[in-house]
Amino acid sequence: MAESERMIEDSDEAVPEIDMTLTSVLLASLDEARKKLEAGEEVVAFTSLAVKDKLIMEQMDGESAEEVYAYARHNVQHVRGADAYALCYDGYLDTDQGEKDALIAEGGVPGADWGYAVGIVYESDDEGNVTSIADEPIYIGKAPNFMILTNYEVDAPLAEEGEEEDAEAEAEETAADEEASPEGLTEDK
Repeated sequence: MAESERMIEDSDEAVPEIDMTLTSVLLASLDEARKKLEAGEEVVAFTSLAVKDKLIMEQMDGESAEEVYAYARHNVQHVRGADAYALCYDGYLDTDQGEKDALIAEGGVPGADWGYAVGIVYESDDEGNVTSIADEPIYIGKAPNFMILTNYEVDAPLAEEGEEEDAEAEAEETAADEEASPEGLTEDK
């Protein structure tokens, strides 16, 4: 049942603090995949997007894992107004005890350098019938964030050429004024 191998940065560290919305999206995605697995259905890769108070799920089509990831990246990387996303799929993990089948959800939030991956390990027999599913999800590690370039400010106008440098110069001048003034106060001019 394993769909593909995905390179996720392995971590022996404690679970990092993950954005609450992202955590909710990751767990909801795993829950949806678990329901399908328990019902004996095939778990086809899908994305989940948190937009305001809605969770929008869309199945990913593709002949290979690379196509699925490319399609998922394309679907979520520039979505404005989304608070988080997850890509959920049936895969496997390389462990000290060998390969383990797992439902995996990886996702991120707009502008973050990294995403995170969590999973639920399960076992199946030689015919592919699921024999056991772990009760609790596990933290897998850091994952690529398809929304790394998504801007938080949905309505912010794009800077005209040269405006960006003007804004940087103004910010530096303001910082210098604040640094020179007692306790960061500036005089009205």
